Amino acid sequence: MAYVDVADESLSKAIVGIPEPQWPRGVDLAYESRRGRRRLYPMTIAYTLLCLTLMGWAAWHAPLQAALGIPLGVLGWTYLEYLAHRYVLHGVFPDGKNPWQHFLHQRFDGLHWFHHLHPWNGVHINGTVKDTGIFVGLFVSLALWTGSPFWIALIGAFVQSYVFEEWVHHSVHFYRFKNRYFQYIRRHHVYHHSPRGGKLAYGLSNGLWDVVCGTRIPEADRELLYGRDRTGGGRPTAPPPQEPAHAA
Repeated sequence: MAYVDVADESLSKAIVGIPEPQWPRGVDLAYESRRGRRRLYPMTIAYTLLCLTLMGWAAWHAPLQAALGIPLGVLGWTYLEYLAHRYVLHGVFPDGKNPWQHFLHQRFDGLHWFHHLHPWNGVHINGTVKDTGIFVGLFVSLALWTGSPFWIALIGAFVQSYVFEEWVHHSVHFYRFKNRYFQYIRRHHVYHHSPRGGKLAYGLSNGLWDVVCGTRIPEADRELLYGRDRTGGGRPTAPPPQEPAHAA
């Protein structure tokens, strides 16, 4: 598996403002990726087992309710993912004398900026059970309290979608896969990390809510990012970026 920087050569040549396509000097990407994965494994195992149990129970007791709740849970997560990235991770929480204001400042102000300054730092790409466990516990408790297979399935899918999103975010910073979804979401996220994309492209696993909420990448830049073959093939026309000579 190849470890790569977040700036594709083809993108940086096409769009002024995207960082130079150089290997991040002094950064061992294989090591940083391992650090990130070690943070992801416990959360992935714990939440996936929990979610499979919830969705399995719901499907066993009320298949139709589960069949409705699961896709709505996935859709619901994509919206929360967008809102959290835009308004919490990129939000500003000034300090103040009010205890709640001080708490928000201490907990959230600047939470995400280190990641933008050091996008290859494996410790600052993904959350952990310690970071998210209280929220997962709250959502699951509420679903269980209702006793409804619909809500239990919905929350199971909701939390499992969060796990998926965390792996997508990790992957776009460290790996290069050839499937079209990954090529799309990686370029989408590269743009967000560029100087002209900081207030756009907030979706981490998709671009749906950027379209709905007005933070979509401008059309001219989309054409450069995802330039389509006008002959009908629908594949990107930009040449594939070159791997660094010492990539492993």
